Amino acid sequence: MDLLEYQAKVLFREVGIPVLPSQQIDDPRDLKQLQLPYPIVLKSQVHAGGRGRAGGIRFVENTIDAIAAARTIFNLPIMDEYPQVLLAEARYDTEKECFLAIVFDYLLGCPVLLGSSQGGIQVESVLEQMQKIVLEEAFSPFHARKLTVAMGLQGKAIKSVSEIIVRMYRLFATKDLNSIEINPLGINTAGDVMALDGKITIDDRALGRQWEVLGLLDRLNKVEQNGDTESSHPDVISLPVAYPLEVYNAQGNIGILSNSMGLGMLTWDLLHKEGGKPACCWIMSSESDGILLDEEDLADSLAYALSQVQAVEGVDRILINCLSSAEISTAVAKAIADLIKPQGDTTALADSEDRAERPTALAWRSQRFPRKRTKANKSSRSASNRTETKFIVRLIGVDGEAISTISHSTLYCTEDLTQAIQQTLSFK
Repeated sequence: MDLLEYQAKVLFREVGIPVLPSQQIDDPRDLKQLQLPYPIVLKSQVHAGGRGRAGGIRFVENTIDAIAAARTIFNLPIMDEYPQVLLAEARYDTEKECFLAIVFDYLLGCPVLLGSSQGGIQVESVLEQMQKIVLEEAFSPFHARKLTVAMGLQGKAIKSVSEIIVRMYRLFATKDLNSIEINPLGINTAGDVMALDGKITIDDRALGRQWEVLGLLDRLNKVEQNGDTESSHPDVISLPVAYPLEVYNAQGNIGILSNSMGLGMLTWDLLHKEGGKPACCWIMSSESDGILLDEEDLADSLAYALSQVQAVEGVDRILINCLSSAEISTAVAKAIADLIKPQGDTTALADSEDRAERPTALAWRSQRFPRKRTKANKSSRSASNRTETKFIVRLIGVDGEAISTISHSTLYCTEDLTQAIQQTLSFK
């Protein structure tokens, strides 16, 4: 998921990366209430590069020119993308511009620091001067300083740019980023630095725990869909309630539901080690940044994940492995009780698919992670077929009453993971 410049700069401010005073422009008329002194620069907020060459960046000296320029930019497609938002930003005089980035290299399996003493739109010059530091060990400020020295920076610039790299890495690590880039990083005659442009790519699979990023995305999405700013209230956040791991086995017959990526991968490995054939794994959200989701959202998460696993052809048993606080486990148990009625009542399972269509279920999540297997047609699957699915539930610290409500012939519940694995393999 690529963030726009103005969204990236919101995150830059959080960690102390200096950015210029700016204002979001949703309509050219907003410039009549501009809080910035002229001259300013207007920037098209699109994901494509090359905005300056395409005419998406304009320098203006007064309100009349700003409104005219804004109307032009709003109607200017860049790589077939029209901006829904512009960024009005103060001007900044630089003596030198450089390039900084941190990317996760999936071939090396670690982050890489990148820096060039040349920044801006001249890509060839940037690449010619590019320096690289591979983080084969834990990051430290030493790595930042090593990169700045390799870039050829001197004096105060070494210290100030090193501090920027440290802050970039903090953002990279805490926000689950795939990459973060500042181009250009402006350095003025006093040696002060300023992030003049920024790009951030976040791991889609981490959005469930990045509420603030979701808020940034939600505000833009609502402007795009409704064409107004009233509906883009920052407190209205569409939470991705479940997402799949990017691992599938076309020959598998076991579906996995878990409440964390690490636990899901562990469950997959344990089943495989014991000779089982896991087919797919879905991660249901239970909390983010320590904030417990309410029972309704948690039930939506479980219902949506369950409906997706049941839709995979060949799956005849589902292992639900939830490891968290007793409060979360009890809420999961209650949600399972609603979805899996005693004695194989099929109405709840049918309802789970309807429930997944609620607004909080976020159908866009499955669109971002398209299936890699052929799904059975949900409408063609009879209720009798659904009742044949066996459920194995591993929960920690659940009270006896919650457990008793979900006990029936097609379900086995335990607190012991080893027992859950063995029961999954032997369930008839």
